[in-house]
Amino acid sequence: MRLATLLMYDGNPRKAADEVVALERAGLDSVWVAEAYGFDAPTLMGYLAAKTETVKIGSGILNIYSRTPGALLQTAAGLDNVSEGRAILGLGVSGPQVVEGFHGVPYRKPMARTAEVVDIIRRGLRREPLSADGEFHLPLTKDDGAVTGLGKPLKLLTRPERDTIPIWIAALGPKNVEQTAEIADGWIPHLFHPEKAHLVWGDALAAGNARRHDALGPLQVMAGGMVAIGEGPDTKSLLDFARPIFALYVGGMGAKGKNFYNDVARSYGYEKEAEEIQDLYLSGKKREAEALVPTEWLEAANLVGPESYVRERIAAFREAGVTDLNITPVSEDPAATVAQVKEWVS
Repeated sequence: MRLATLLMYDGNPRKAADEVVALERAGLDSVWVAEAYGFDAPTLMGYLAAKTETVKIGSGILNIYSRTPGALLQTAAGLDNVSEGRAILGLGVSGPQVVEGFHGVPYRKPMARTAEVVDIIRRGLRREPLSADGEFHLPLTKDDGAVTGLGKPLKLLTRPERDTIPIWIAALGPKNVEQTAEIADGWIPHLFHPEKAHLVWGDALAAGNARRHDALGPLQVMAGGMVAIGEGPDTKSLLDFARPIFALYVGGMGAKGKNFYNDVARSYGYEKEAEEIQDLYLSGKKREAEALVPTEWLEAANLVGPESYVRERIAAFREAGVTDLNITPVSEDPAATVAQVKEWVS
């Protein structure tokens, strides 16, 4: 099992990136940079490439709507070059509020678009001329809306560091997860409950893996949560720091009937809580929503408690198929926490 972390920053990504150097020395295997609708991820990923030497650098995630397949190809190839072959391209569909509200792009056919983007990027890294006739039209003809009709199939101008870069997909819906298991190098589920994950995604993963090409190798899976190692109620109370995140996603990441994280909560068996959290969150009662996040879920999705308990949680994530444990250390010395957990997962 490898160790990963999502780069957390409070508006100052440079400072957060500097801290990754210490985590790399402690044994961190990969660092992932979020984007949402804040700073763009590739800029910070390039900065990380210059500051680090061994840690893999992933986008966590770039949405497949706001950049063309060609732009995503350029980004992946450029990052892989400046990192000397350490780039991971994390992709996802995001959601209608970000895609249509922030980027002004129609949120349509997410599965078809995802599959086509992955295919175009992989062919592009092999320096094949870009062509497509699905959600994308490459080259664009006058029949497809071209103004001049002068477009022609072009291959990547520069030679990439590698002719294949790992592509990981963030997916939650059963059909999306099934497709991810079929076509992606890795899968990124969020708010992962190791003991209940098979109830939500077991069939989808099995169906996708049955169609998976052997050349891709086994599907990699990244999941995890907060890590705090210690005895007593003071350590356990740190779980409350995760409540706002869970409430945000279950309650506020999407509208009624269009919130993938709320659907996951319901699939875990938290139907009543999911309904109430969303109602409270969307009405502005965030604190009340946070209080309703099931403690059982928080305990299962995070690694907070005595050493023996944290090691049990690591085993649970491993048993659930997690290959990359995504941790957020909560301690005065995050590097020491990474080093300790690295010893347990090795």
